[in-house]
Amino acid sequence: MRKLVILGGGTAGTMMANKLAGALDLDEWRITIVDSSETHYYQPGFLFIPFGIYTLRDVRKPRRDFFPPGVEVVSSQIDHIEPDKNRVILAGNAVLPYDYLIIATGCKIRPDEVEGLVDEEWGKSKFEFYTPQGAETLRRFFKSWEGGRLVLHIAEMPIKCPVAPLEFLFLADSYFTEIGIRDKVDLHLVTPLPGAFTRPRAAAILGDFLEKKNIHLTTEFGIQRVDSEKKALVSWEEDEVPYDVLVSIPTNMGDECIKRSGMGNELNFVPTDKETLLSRDFDNIFVIGDATNLPSSKAGSVAHFQSDILLENFLDHTDGRPMRAKFDGHANCFIESGFGRGMLIDFNYDVEPLPGKFPFPGVGPFSLLEETKMNHYGKILFRWMYWHVLLKGAELPLEPQMSMAGKRP
Repeated sequence: MRKLVILGGGTAGTMMANKLAGALDLDEWRITIVDSSETHYYQPGFLFIPFGIYTLRDVRKPRRDFFPPGVEVVSSQIDHIEPDKNRVILAGNAVLPYDYLIIATGCKIRPDEVEGLVDEEWGKSKFEFYTPQGAETLRRFFKSWEGGRLVLHIAEMPIKCPVAPLEFLFLADSYFTEIGIRDKVDLHLVTPLPGAFTRPRAAAILGDFLEKKNIHLTTEFGIQRVDSEKKALVSWEEDEVPYDVLVSIPTNMGDECIKRSGMGNELNFVPTDKETLLSRDFDNIFVIGDATNLPSSKAGSVAHFQSDILLENFLDHTDGRPMRAKFDGHANCFIESGFGRGMLIDFNYDVEPLPGKFPFPGVGPFSLLEETKMNHYGKILFRWMYWHVLLKGAELPLEPQMSMAGKRP
């Protein structure tokens, strides 16, 4: 019996378990998925928790509810991978051999990578919203906060969901307006990027949104340290940005098991072929989602598009055929802009976000690079789609490759 091991039971790993369980003969294949957590979180929902739109209950479910029948589930920490021996070493030195491996170990924030960020003020005047605990702590803080200078800071790229920092500020603008203290709140975005976003065309439009909403923007800021005594961000050039409240998006890094395995780059992301999703170094290892080092967004939509490509390539590769499917970097992101409205962007490795209609040309119902109520409804509906369709590996009427249909140059 051939052995397939999937490391990681998050979005990407769960989708692949479901797709492959439906495509492979389970009399010939043994599929094992490994993860230490029993809880699955809808991570895009963390954004809404600080503003009381979602609760923790809305974004978590038992992880095993989404694993398909016939797949072995191992609840364990992963110590390291020994790719030269085709085996994974789990906590307690348990050995898990494989013929093929899919790495879907994701990435996590590492506030310890930013000097001075984690100290006695962490959770008091310095926060994050990329974990359920961090988002909930910030919600409790905002309930009694009376205003001041709120700075949202991005330490470095890449990060999970690159639009989330902008969405946070747009929702903050809406939230503080609705509770009547927006005139007492000074909102700032501090980023290492040259603009508001990673892609120039979208960055220009989103930068205009920031200006219209009176959200100040500081670009090309290379963080050296956080000075808690001064309450200031300090750059390598010794420029300072003061804050009363700091919301940080710290360095994002791949799982420590990748570092212990000697398989990652300096941020513990696994070198991956940008089209086939095969490891650059090992012919029986595929990588998907946030664990890759690909120049694509680290977002759930990207993992979904990658999963369709990986399924085709896995079946070809294991049957000895050339891998025909090519991932083009396709990303599709709703951007919540506050006050019940939103935007949508659709792009890939080579094509910038463009205006137009999505997914049906001329019809939509969603508008690209425009702020509409329908885009907001799409963002809210996505949570239902995530739990009931995407995680279960169901087919959607969307091709994994980006389409130019309905887009305007």
